[in-house]
Amino acid sequence: MEALLHFAGNFWWLIFPLGGVVGGAVRTVAAANERRAQRRLERYRIKQETKVALAREKASASAQTRAEGNRREMVKVAQRHDDTDARWLSYEIDVAKLLDFPVMTDMREPLTLGFHKAKSRADLLRPARVEDILDDRDAQLEYRDAVNDYVAAFDVAEAEAIRRRRSDFSSEDQDRLARAQHLLRLAADDAATPQERQNAYGRAQKELAGLVVLPAAARAAIESKVIGEIEA
Repeated sequence: MEALLHFAGNFWWLIFPLGGVVGGAVRTVAAANERRAQRRLERYRIKQETKVALAREKASASAQTRAEGNRREMVKVAQRHDDTDARWLSYEIDVAKLLDFPVMTDMREPLTLGFHKAKSRADLLRPARVEDILDDRDAQLEYRDAVNDYVAAFDVAEAEAIRRRRSDFSSEDQDRLARAQHLLRLAADDAATPQERQNAYGRAQKELAGLVVLPAAARAAIESKVIGEIEA
């Protein structure tokens, strides 16, 4: 203890330079610690930003995948709509086929009326372009469901029409339908003369009076051909 006191008494002046050295060392260590802390914070920040960027990229890819899936689905729905319209059109413009299955145009039949209503709703909800509803999932689902209802209603009505064919008509009326069918084929025959077509169409109308009402598209197709030949 005396030696220590002796040293302190004789070399007290070393306290100041040693204090500077010690203080410098402390500051150096503190600065190093601060730099390490900053580097840790920087690594953490970069790691978090990377996670956020990856999450955003994943979300964007997922959204794009969903959008593409929805677009493909709507394209298929629109195609089903077109296909069912084509099936119906085959009855509207093919009078011979229509007279084989007259229930398809008889609006007194609940099933026939049902599919026409379903068709009207699907037509109303159909977008001009599929892309027009890609941002509206509710509109997509509403249109999809409407087309599903239309297809199902048409399938049921057609199955019933095929099952019944002309069985709802008496033997005499079935004969009238058969004659009208033959006459309408003649009215649409390119090989017939204009006069033969006109006469055939007039007689067919008489045979069908009170039995079957031809769709507007069918009448227009036949009449334009008959009238066009006469005017030519």
